[in-house]
Amino acid sequence: MVTIKAPRGVRDILPEESWKWSYVLKKTSRMADLFAYREIHLPVFENTELFSRGIGENTDVVDKEMYTFKDRADRSLTLRPEATASIVRAYNEDRMDNGQQPAKLWTSGPMFRYERPQKGRYRQFWQLDFEALGSNSPYVDVEIIKLAIDLFTDLGLSNLDVIINSVGCPQCRPDYTRKLKDYFRPRLDSLCKTCQDRFERNPLRILDCKNENCKKITENAPDIYESLCKDCRDHFDEVTQGLERLHISFHLDKRLVRGLDYYTKTAFEVLSGELGSQNAVCGGGRYDNLSDAVGGAPLPAVGFAAGLERIVLVMEQQNCSFGNEPGIEVYVISADNEARQEVLSLVSDLRARGISCDMDFLERSIKAQFKSADNKGAGYACIIGHDEIASGNVTVKDLDTGKQDSLKKEELFAFLTEGLKDGKRDR
Repeated sequence: MVTIKAPRGVRDILPEESWKWSYVLKKTSRMADLFAYREIHLPVFENTELFSRGIGENTDVVDKEMYTFKDRADRSLTLRPEATASIVRAYNEDRMDNGQQPAKLWTSGPMFRYERPQKGRYRQFWQLDFEALGSNSPYVDVEIIKLAIDLFTDLGLSNLDVIINSVGCPQCRPDYTRKLKDYFRPRLDSLCKTCQDRFERNPLRILDCKNENCKKITENAPDIYESLCKDCRDHFDEVTQGLERLHISFHLDKRLVRGLDYYTKTAFEVLSGELGSQNAVCGGGRYDNLSDAVGGAPLPAVGFAAGLERIVLVMEQQNCSFGNEPGIEVYVISADNEARQEVLSLVSDLRARGISCDMDFLERSIKAQFKSADNKGAGYACIIGHDEIASGNVTVKDLDTGKQDSLKKEELFAFLTEGLKDGKRDR
């Protein structure tokens, strides 16, 4: 019989790694609280139209990467490729405009895109997402960038830098698009096939191409700043001034356009370390027209998304701390088979007092049980055998010092509670 394996592009996050994810998520939740962002949980699948209209029918995500299927009622549904469109849909559907504005929301969870799998990039990937909806203020843009910087700093990432650009708005972007087409038209044959296809559909995406020859051609492409309307220019100037006021290092990059159609005005990425083209740990920007595109009222909004796999990968490469790997505090050892009922009872009593513990379920030797206690990171071992049952005591051993005592149960609970205050909970 053929062994069933996971589909290509997905993977299991095993306990040896998942605790690192938990560490990042706890830090993220704490940062969200500091900036007054509230958590929202979203459906894993949505009506396909939400993404085709919201992200843009001419984007790579919609054209090539979405997991779309029909349900039994012949409705077209799509596994979410990103969270922003879903958050805007939830804002409109659940009338969050009646609450305090801007609505500051964050979420985390799996997203799905049919991409070429590679290190740090999978077809099912986990994303952190922060969005502020309901304000035109450039200072919200500054705050969302500051939030990203503070989060990554708190996680220990080094050499953080912000790459920023303005992608204009529907009023000024047509002029810039015309200038780009005039520039690229005589050079069209030199561009890669993908960029040739983008020429008519969305020439701004040519600026985002990673092909080395295309990058060389785009170096002398027109500058969007010359085409920005007064509103976009003023907004961008206030964003950059706000970043300077907060001493956030940033660089302007006219080729930063982001891959989704819904972006307006501010677009940014945060980079960390020395990973070459793979050093972006988050990307985002303003998307004031997304709500209109999906049938809602006009809604100014700004946000960013960060891949959890990428964050963990960069933290590992930079030797960042994830805290201490989780372990138990006490391991209860059966000295003989007669003691297993007493061991079961003691384990239950310890857990009831908030002490994490475990026991042997394979009827192994005392030596093997001590080894298991060590592997699980226990600070203490409690031993119950024939002698302990006869005396009503429990033998407790400090696994760091080797010191051993025989205690009554109530004395044992007090002893362990006191001993675990001294740092063994952080083993």
